[in-house]
Amino acid sequence: MSWPIERYLNVRQAYGPSFAPDGQRIAFLSDITGVPQVWEAPLDWERRQPLWPDAVTFEQDRISGVAYCPTAERLLYVQDVGGNERHQMFLLERAEAQVVGLTQGHEDAMHLWGNWSPDGKRICFAANRRHPTFFDLYIQDVSGDTLGEVGLVFENDRTGYLTQMSFSPDGERVIAVRTTSSFDHALLEIDLASGGAREILASPEPVRLSWVAYDPSGTALYLVTDLDSDVLRLCRLDLRDGSLETLVDEKWDCSAMVLSPDGSQLVYAINRDGVDELFLLDLEQGETRAVPDVLPKPGVLVGGAPVFARNGRALAWAYSSSVRTTDIYVWDLDRNVVWAATRSSHGGLPTTSFVVPELVHYPTFDEVRPGERRMIPGWFYRPVDTEGPVPAVVMVHGGPEGQFRPQFHFLVQYLLHHGFAVMAPNVRGSTGYGKAYSHLDDVERRMDSVADLAYAALWLQSQPGIDGEHIAVYGGSYGGFMVLAALTTYPELWAAGVDIVGISNLATFLEHTSDYRRAHREAEYGSLARDRSFLESIAPIHHVDQIEAPLMVIHGRNDPRVPLSEAEQLVTALRRRGVPVEFLVFDDEGHGIVKLKNKLVAYPAVVAFLKEHLR
Repeated sequence: MSWPIERYLNVRQAYGPSFAPDGQRIAFLSDITGVPQVWEAPLDWERRQPLWPDAVTFEQDRISGVAYCPTAERLLYVQDVGGNERHQMFLLERAEAQVVGLTQGHEDAMHLWGNWSPDGKRICFAANRRHPTFFDLYIQDVSGDTLGEVGLVFENDRTGYLTQMSFSPDGERVIAVRTTSSFDHALLEIDLASGGAREILASPEPVRLSWVAYDPSGTALYLVTDLDSDVLRLCRLDLRDGSLETLVDEKWDCSAMVLSPDGSQLVYAINRDGVDELFLLDLEQGETRAVPDVLPKPGVLVGGAPVFARNGRALAWAYSSSVRTTDIYVWDLDRNVVWAATRSSHGGLPTTSFVVPELVHYPTFDEVRPGERRMIPGWFYRPVDTEGPVPAVVMVHGGPEGQFRPQFHFLVQYLLHHGFAVMAPNVRGSTGYGKAYSHLDDVERRMDSVADLAYAALWLQSQPGIDGEHIAVYGGSYGGFMVLAALTTYPELWAAGVDIVGISNLATFLEHTSDYRRAHREAEYGSLARDRSFLESIAPIHHVDQIEAPLMVIHGRNDPRVPLSEAEQLVTALRRRGVPVEFLVFDDEGHGIVKLKNKLVAYPAVVAFLKEHLR
């Protein structure tokens, strides 16, 4: 039995949970209506079953974040317009259903949500209001009937986002992480009275820092970092003497961490070869317990770390497996039971029809030591109930500091049930396998990761039941660059390509991307000042004469990351040569296709394109 793509597009998600102050309800984001909005559901602590949720927001554009005030019936949510990523913040009084815009008059700026103060009277956030390139720290009093003035507390004179912002227990300081690049972070403690900032845990080598939280005394921090390590470790930092204690030291990344409100417990996740494992650490007893083994596997946390209820007796998080869509799960810590607090639709499709991937490792071109080839991890999906050799799609993740993980992918499942195999490699440069692996594609080694894609195709050709003459490459954002680079460098391997919001020239991309992103991306791709000639030499736009396979290109007109011009210049060049190219532009989308009405146009077109050229 095969179902139309519209069924798969109607698979829904619930994610981004936030407990109400009394712990009896939970707010979250869901695309039930086709566009992510805020919903709220009561929690059934006795029967432990999902209860019908209520819609809270009714906007035309996506909501990208929601956070309950810790002490009052108020919600803060974050929204942009048409995918432009100029996030604005709104305060919703639940009792009166009254919405107040917190960032009115600054619609041209991007606002990065930070946190509520412990007493629920203030918020902290970062914004590039002062200059497009620099994100400063702001504090706003939201305690009264009329909103207080917004205070610019800290002027950041370095490029990079401010993230992981949170107040100290006494509300007099804010901790923040400045991310100059994906692998170069600085930990700042900002005094709110003076506006002075001190850098903590300074290192001569680039380090990653995330999931930072003050302990109840305000004299120590819990955080995740790869300082002096190849992987991200869970640590405790003493702010008085600067000593760093490792609490969890695995050979895999610690992918999330959150501290309970009273500081007695800490929950963390380990990304073990792409699969998340969740644990609770009792800091007083020193004991660790795993989450009850009821979650579908393999799976991953979605959208960040779990959240604690204010009383510390429950946790909630979003989770997805390869055969179940993303839903909110709750862990009642007193009873040690876990249940799904939401039940998102699978488009009327039986979950038994979905395919679980196989974790594979295939050899690539280089050696890690004499006689031993480097192995590339990937997730291989083989279609069921098919006869004869089947075509295949190599699916490339974006980033490049990303990782394909075994969560639910509607397009993958659709392709499988229409007779396509899918291979999703985590080529060099991917995260999740240590920072040394992540740096193997930096600057002049960029094309080594493209070679890994070629070897994925060669591996597919060696597999029984695969039609090696009909393999396509598919990717979005940086994955779109990889698609184009694969088509121009190894044209003989590919029968078709799909490029979604992709980069056709890293040099022109850096020239035209948003100001606040340029330095962040140069750290990975190379500098326009130093490396332009190299970037131009590998740009797919300069090698379109090598492209033989038909190509589909999809882009959003409001994309602030990869400008539409990257797609336009590519399509123009291909059409001049007579290469078959299909081009879709969505006027109300940004970096990706978010709205259901547009997905119902884009993905049926992608499927029709693949069927035409891979059969």
